[in-house]
Amino acid sequence: MNLKALSTQWQRLPEATIRRLQGEKLHRYICDVVAPFSAHYRELFRLHGLRPESIRSIEDLEQLPFTTKVDLLNTPDRPLKSRDFIIVPDQEALKKRPSTIVRALLRGRDAVKRGFEVEFRPIFMTSTTGRSADPIPFVFTQYDLDNLASAGNRIMQVCGAEKEFRLLNMFPYAPHLAFWLTHYASTAFGLFTLSTGGGKVLGTEGNLRLVSKVKPDVLIGMPTFIYHVLQQAVEEGMKIECLKKLVLGGEKVAEGIRRKLRILAHKLGSPNVEVLATYGFTEAKMAWAECPFAPDEDPGGYHLYPDLGIFEVVDPKTGIAQPPGAPGELVFTPLDARGSVVLRYRTGDCIDGGLFYGPCPHCGRTMPRLVGKISRSSEVKSMQLDKIKGTLVDFNQLEHVLDDTANIGTWQIELRKRNDDPMELDELILHVQKLNNVDDQKLRREINNRFIERTEIQPNRIVFHDADELRRLQGVGTQLKEQKIIDNRPGKAASEAKPPAAAVSSNGNGEPIAAQTVEASR
Repeated sequence: MNLKALSTQWQRLPEATIRRLQGEKLHRYICDVVAPFSAHYRELFRLHGLRPESIRSIEDLEQLPFTTKVDLLNTPDRPLKSRDFIIVPDQEALKKRPSTIVRALLRGRDAVKRGFEVEFRPIFMTSTTGRSADPIPFVFTQYDLDNLASAGNRIMQVCGAEKEFRLLNMFPYAPHLAFWLTHYASTAFGLFTLSTGGGKVLGTEGNLRLVSKVKPDVLIGMPTFIYHVLQQAVEEGMKIECLKKLVLGGEKVAEGIRRKLRILAHKLGSPNVEVLATYGFTEAKMAWAECPFAPDEDPGGYHLYPDLGIFEVVDPKTGIAQPPGAPGELVFTPLDARGSVVLRYRTGDCIDGGLFYGPCPHCGRTMPRLVGKISRSSEVKSMQLDKIKGTLVDFNQLEHVLDDTANIGTWQIELRKRNDDPMELDELILHVQKLNNVDDQKLRREINNRFIERTEIQPNRIVFHDADELRRLQGVGTQLKEQKIIDNRPGKAASEAKPPAAAVSSNGNGEPIAAQTVEASR
């Protein structure tokens, strides 16, 4: 089997074949593209005394140092540092390639020049969201855009799309991966698509009007925003009987939010809707999706594209590669990217299942899969250890606690200083939309018990709101991403939509007993 088979038969290859062909493609990619034409990696190989030709297998990747977000950030003395990661070929070196000479003889010099422009000339850009650091640009060539379309086409196939479907793209208009991947995916697959721009452009009402007119089979967007749209539709007594799939991206997807979305869709007249998650990040320049599964089954995991990239799972503390099926931090290396390229990129995302090979239990595809919950890895430090005896808080856990609580709709965690005094202890205030007319005290007890069980802390206060007020607090229709965790302490930017720097536990009566610090990984 040749390398092309890895692309055309990406769904059904056995593990041994995948790993062998990935090693061959990795060797070529590093030797022919990255090491000679990336300023950053050319210098990295030199500093570490590494020979590009020595990288011949997935295991050989361990010779390379990791790349992290910090490596990409501009500094005062290097204000354009991210440009060092762009593939910039040496024209003379390209001309001497045997493949170039053959192409020139067969097609002529003009065709060779056009081919180089397609492969290496940047023509498009996305960027990170800049929620925990300055936005980092990632440039694409036409070659990359073709890969983006291919990856998007595969997402459509994995999710079970059909040519007759209509899709409403509810991701915000922005230079971010989610919106543009959806655009290229739908055009590559040949799916009728209308992009709404999310809540910031048309608002919830505008999105609902388009749902009524277009009657989409598929909604794709941020989980929080799609929830708001469907909830508003239920409140207005609408019927939306066309929905077959809700595809979610841009945020973590807890089982609780899937369940709540199914309930809303059922109330609207779409009882058999499938709720599928995607996983992607700017630095990979692509995303991956789950295949359909029954509500009483576990997801099969994110189905990967072995010809376009390699995932490793490493111990987040030691960086040592973990075996298949073991949890750890996700590390990504592209196999066919141009433009901006990062090797062995530490995503800061941890998976509690791992990397799996073998047939998916739902669709039977045998490409690698990422199975389990993925959550942001946070560097967790504790404050006032003498008071809390080292108790630590993981905000990833808090989000799952809230999303998985049946009688909670939307929510927001707010951080404040007690009495708004900068010298006082931090307070955690939980804003909640309650469902099912549950008793206030009963729900407070349930939330506090779940917090204690999963995190060993409790909110200082729990405040109930209606759906409209939660939409206002979260910035639905005004923010790029809905604000689920907000820091309103003195000296902090209230509009920051990033994981907070600190939180506090209480004894359940609003009396603080401890403070913990959580720093976002990105």
